[in-house]
Amino acid sequence: MQILERRVYVGPSLYAHFPVIRLLVDLGPLEEHPSGKIPGFVEGLLAALPGLEKHGCSYGCHGGFVRRLTEEGGTWMGHVLEHVAIELQVMTGAQVSFGKTRGSGKPGQYHVVFEYEEENVGLEAVDLASSLLQTLLPEKLRTPGVLKEGFDAKAEIRSLIDYAQKRQLGPSTASLVRAAEARGIPWFRLNSRSLIQLGHGKFQKRIQATITSETSHIGVELASDKEETNRLLGDLGLPVPRQRWVRSENDAVRAAEKLGYPVVVKPLDANHGRGVTTDLRDAEAVKVAFTKAREHSRSVIVETFLAGYDHRMLVVGGTLVAVAKRVPGHVVGDGKSTVKELVEKVNQDPRRGFGHENVLTRLELDHEAERMLARKSMTADSVPKEGEEAPLRGTGNLSTGGTAIDLTDAVHPDNRDMAERAARAIGLDVIGVDFITPDITQSYRDVGGGICEVNAAPGFRMHVAPTEGKPRDVGAHVIDMLFPKSATGPGGSGRIPVAALTGTNGKTTTARMLAHIHKMNGSTVGLTTTDGVYVDGNRTVQGDMTGPTATRMVLSDPMVDVAVLETARGGLLRAGMGVRHCDVSAVLNVSEDHLGLHGIDTLEQLAQLKRIVVEVAREVAVLNADDPLCLRMADHTQAGRIGYVTMNPRHELVRQHIRAGGLAMVCEDGINGQMITLYDKGGHQPLLWTHLIPATLEGKATHNVQNAMFAALMAHAQGIKADTIRQGLRTFDTSYFQAPGRLNVFDQLPFKVILDYGHNPAAVAAMCALVQKLEVTGKRTLVLGAPGDRRNEDMEAMCRIVAPVFDHVIVREDDDRRGRAPLEVAKILEQGLLAAGLRERQIEVIPEEDKSLDHALRTAQRGDLVLVLADKINRGWKQITKFQKEPPEPAARAKSDRPPAPRATDAAVTLVGFTVVRDERGVRLARDEAHED
Repeated sequence: MQILERRVYVGPSLYAHFPVIRLLVDLGPLEEHPSGKIPGFVEGLLAALPGLEKHGCSYGCHGGFVRRLTEEGGTWMGHVLEHVAIELQVMTGAQVSFGKTRGSGKPGQYHVVFEYEEENVGLEAVDLASSLLQTLLPEKLRTPGVLKEGFDAKAEIRSLIDYAQKRQLGPSTASLVRAAEARGIPWFRLNSRSLIQLGHGKFQKRIQATITSETSHIGVELASDKEETNRLLGDLGLPVPRQRWVRSENDAVRAAEKLGYPVVVKPLDANHGRGVTTDLRDAEAVKVAFTKAREHSRSVIVETFLAGYDHRMLVVGGTLVAVAKRVPGHVVGDGKSTVKELVEKVNQDPRRGFGHENVLTRLELDHEAERMLARKSMTADSVPKEGEEAPLRGTGNLSTGGTAIDLTDAVHPDNRDMAERAARAIGLDVIGVDFITPDITQSYRDVGGGICEVNAAPGFRMHVAPTEGKPRDVGAHVIDMLFPKSATGPGGSGRIPVAALTGTNGKTTTARMLAHIHKMNGSTVGLTTTDGVYVDGNRTVQGDMTGPTATRMVLSDPMVDVAVLETARGGLLRAGMGVRHCDVSAVLNVSEDHLGLHGIDTLEQLAQLKRIVVEVAREVAVLNADDPLCLRMADHTQAGRIGYVTMNPRHELVRQHIRAGGLAMVCEDGINGQMITLYDKGGHQPLLWTHLIPATLEGKATHNVQNAMFAALMAHAQGIKADTIRQGLRTFDTSYFQAPGRLNVFDQLPFKVILDYGHNPAAVAAMCALVQKLEVTGKRTLVLGAPGDRRNEDMEAMCRIVAPVFDHVIVREDDDRRGRAPLEVAKILEQGLLAAGLRERQIEVIPEEDKSLDHALRTAQRGDLVLVLADKINRGWKQITKFQKEPPEPAARAKSDRPPAPRATDAAVTLVGFTVVRDERGVRLARDEAHED
């Protein structure tokens, strides 16, 4: 069994609308050996991973996967790999369950798809799953090189868990993320640790553990300084122990004697109970405790010991939301076992793990444990009586093995008020107040007690998963504080308006039109396109930025309040979409392009891929009613409404849709030309004459008429007023600066030049339709190329489209031939043009793009039209705009069936019996017949 390919999808893809990993697996000889036919395989697998018994698989019930392993000969190894990869992640604490395995179309090869939470952990689980399965196979069925020597499954699983704990979110951060998801607030990680962005664009907030972007830095500094905190709270009359700051062992002893025993010694600015020693009753104990405290801080505090139980009081936004009684780590005797043995038994509790990986932490027999045992005249080898407690810790921190009991509903109002006053005094939005009292249900004024310290970034583990009592969703309180439900507009959800669109052609122009309309509406737009990422009209990153990386750039930018996402086929195939949901999505068209690449071989498969964009639309899905493949997508979207765009005013389906109060944009014939008209909720509104939209070249560029209709309908669906939409369309043109490579027209030469990125049959057909509508007094020249990864039949189709339209075709190749041999593409195009009816003298082959363009410009005459289908847009536009007519080299001009149109600069001038002549051979002097001398 070999893994031929791994692909990580960060968002909606062909396989799921959430993050998944896809493997292409070749089973080899295992294709003939499903699980039920391998002796001992199932037993060994369940012994190694007993959790597989819980997997429901296709049966949807406990034990379903085990049935699949054994029934009817069993299941194939790719399916087993899927479940093992899921189970290994579950063992690390990940909450994943989705998976599916399907044949790839080739014998023995399967697509194995499964959910992941953390990408690297998911990929590591794949490697471990593959190795584990190899150990269960007979030698003859093992894949050479996969299983490393001395493989120990238990050790490897433990290593995976350790690896995952370093990368997965901690319990506090995870609780905040879950609370955000419950509110529908998007989030993503900003680093490999716990820095999280909640919300998008200008509405975003950030958290790191339980520190938020609203947390006061001064408050954090105060909470970290235990001496300053004690003084500040004491000045407000809040109950606090008396303290002394000490620098040496002797200072500590003197402070303890002055304060009066018992005392507590702790570091000035440590956390998680590190270095804290309580209930010290003599000078020697104080000296030892001082040494331990100095391991965690240069400064040490000695304070009076407060008798009672340790309680963590969590205050969020000035309100007490949870209280947990923290019981220090201990074991309870059974009259038979030693303390050491009791610790080992307690640590077998599956809720206990290392650090923060589980809801409880493992107990340790260290110096602090030995000291606490010695207080009761015990050692690790002592055998406590049945029911007798053997203390191992003096503090109740969960990170040192303590347990928690929820007492939120029992806290006395005076104690609640005290905690909230302390939080406001320190100035923290999220704060943990450590309060020691004999009874939290009684007022501290009656039974005593005090605040021993406060904590910035308090852990939530004891509240979300207490050992006893009711779990508290404290994360929800933090999310409600950051994103108030009462907030008007999108700020309450943390979302900015997001529009996504795809299609074979027109994506970039439509995206730019929509972004321009939003800009006219006063928004700061984040735009992703095939030539870069733009924020407020400024390109911040150059390149093809139509995948999830670009999406994340836009959604992370705190300036952006509207996102317009051009979504291309390549990004969807490589990594899926970069956002889980869009407000408005559109599919412009589906036509032949990129077929035969990466498993997309038919138009139907291409349509299924592009359909993802409207599948994740929340509010409106906009579809091309003139494209049957787009129409079928209406059955697959969960959007609240569907909007149709049609160039046919008599489109029967759209007319029925309109009569039902549906949303549509229709191109209608009028007295003065064509009008794009908006229909919505039973009403209609004429929007704009097509000839008034500059991008349409007075309505002649019908493909841009359709693009404008899509942009207008999407803008309307996002709440933009009609007047703003009109203004946006009337001020957007296809100049190089607004839409580079999309119908860029240059009129400052004696001939017209059009630069476009058209590179598939549909795009070429649109440009040819435009060229035929333009008034051209001279000849029509085309510079034609095709990407090397396109099918031969696509190139031949392009040739059939252009042959009837152009007088002269210059064939070129892209700089990057994409796997093709030199001149291979040029020969296919040349033969295609000949087969389509052009003559040899109408065709020239100049492989280099820059040279082919230069030749087209130099041979053009006044009144000609030159259409350049370019690959390197920037280079091509510079060539065109900087071009200066110079005398061409002899024989540089191509042959044509028609003589070139006369030009003023070609007029003959008589000079002493000679005439200066410009013709196909260049510039020369010809003798006049009347002046033979």
